[in-house]
Amino acid sequence: MEKKSPKRTNRLGRGLSALIPDTKDDIDSKEIVRLDLSKVYPNDTQPRKVFDEEKIHVLCESIKHYGVLQPIVVKPDEDGRYMIIAGERRYRASKMAKQKDIPAVIKDIPMKDIMEIALIENLQREDLNAIEEALAYRSLIEHYQVTQEEISEAVGKSRPHITNTLRLLNLGENIIVMIEHGQLTAGHGKALLRVSDLEKQLELANKVKEEELSVRETERLAKKIVEENTDLNNKKSSVKEKDIFIVDVEEKLTNVFGTKVNISKGKKKGKIEIEYYNEDDLNNIVSMLLEENEA
Repeated sequence: MEKKSPKRTNRLGRGLSALIPDTKDDIDSKEIVRLDLSKVYPNDTQPRKVFDEEKIHVLCESIKHYGVLQPIVVKPDEDGRYMIIAGERRYRASKMAKQKDIPAVIKDIPMKDIMEIALIENLQREDLNAIEEALAYRSLIEHYQVTQEEISEAVGKSRPHITNTLRLLNLGENIIVMIEHGQLTAGHGKALLRVSDLEKQLELANKVKEEELSVRETERLAKKIVEENTDLNNKKSSVKEKDIFIVDVEEKLTNVFGTKVNISKGKKKGKIEIEYYNEDDLNNIVSMLLEENEA
């Protein structure tokens, strides 16, 4: 009888520590070497792009006094140099401290395994900002054929969270940069997604940033912009105000799907309209609906 291959989530969930010792006690001292810092370089494709400079500086001062207590882990390349697998903060702080070398453990691990598991490790540790998190999810989906459901199980976050985080990548480029640098939160970004006009979206984002508006205030302003853009003729033809229950349901569904939902109610029947902005949005909405049905 043919053996079934193990579930992908088991591999994703085990983290980088399954391949690389995570504590000094787990590493044989014979494995540790000292590498010239000039021969060590970061992994350009690692998910974390923004590092807290203040924390790097604190670590730098510690290294000046006590050295690097835990070795970094590196992969050798064909040019006799070493790419960092784990320990980029220690590497950055060592350079800041003007160190000539750094303790390291050399592991010749396939690049595909390094990238895939490092993405999950960062996500599990919550070391990433919202945009880095979204890019990590997209990388897993596009390059490693991992589903949103598998990611959800591996990192312990809900499927709607994965979907809504991915949708942040649909924001304008300037707004994405604001979120990356902590000038806006992911909550602000999700509220801004309701404004499909990119110019108005950026205009609102700048207002939120300058006036330090809350997410709730941003949602209110985004809703106002959407309402102002609604077809005035349709608005005038509406004799009755929308039922407060319907409005409440629309708001709840909008939060679930991360996009505008409109419910129109007639005498005997009605309809629910869910907006989407691209094919990825449509696929995510359909997946969420199908999952709810299967559950």
